[in-house]
Amino acid sequence: MTNKKLSLLLVLITFLSINALAQKNKKPAKVLISTEYGDIKLQLYNETPLHRDNFIKLVSEGFYDSTLFHRVIEGFMIQGGDPDSKNAKKGEMLGNGGPGYTIPAEFNNSFIHKKGALAAARMGDSVNPDKASNGSQFYIVQGKKYTREELDKFLMKREKVITYTEEQYNIYETIGGVPHLDMEYTIFGEVTEGLEVIDKIAAVDKGRGDRPKEDIKMTIKMVKK
Repeated sequence: MTNKKLSLLLVLITFLSINALAQKNKKPAKVLISTEYGDIKLQLYNETPLHRDNFIKLVSEGFYDSTLFHRVIEGFMIQGGDPDSKNAKKGEMLGNGGPGYTIPAEFNNSFIHKKGALAAARMGDSVNPDKASNGSQFYIVQGKKYTREELDKFLMKREKVITYTEEQYNIYETIGGVPHLDMEYTIFGEVTEGLEVIDKIAAVDKGRGDRPKEDIKMTIKMVKK
């Protein structure tokens, strides 16, 4: 390698290192989801910049305002972000809408599907082998608690795909979540306030397609604190 090429390579490595450090140290963006059941405050991860920036863009445009939590499953998660839900009739099946694009997966084994995790919905593996995320639909995990034995059995089935740290084991044992979704769907944030609101929404009466019988509308805005 010539000295010129080596110098360019060193400059590129330095730039990438500085950029990665800047992203890591950047203050996390925060959003507030407001519903009739209360408010949910979340912070977005800088380690998933594609999902973070897309979510900020949509929130800033008012994309989510008057959309519904259109699919809720107690002990699992609450899902929203389908633009078709804004004017949907009672009982209408939802979940296929979006902004017309997908986002490449940004898996990070530091993030698990603990209670309060914010993650992107997506189409199934058969039509989406790259596990790309829907451009707008998201879910917030409720989940349940797992014993270490249950987690170990799960990990045996997914050998070499995922492992848990002691801290992650502890989170699933004490806080709960949905471990079988780990490294399958992109997690790009977490709830910092309002976990009880997730429980309230997850417990409502549901109809066909796990859609709440009474609409649960949301508004989302960026917040500083």
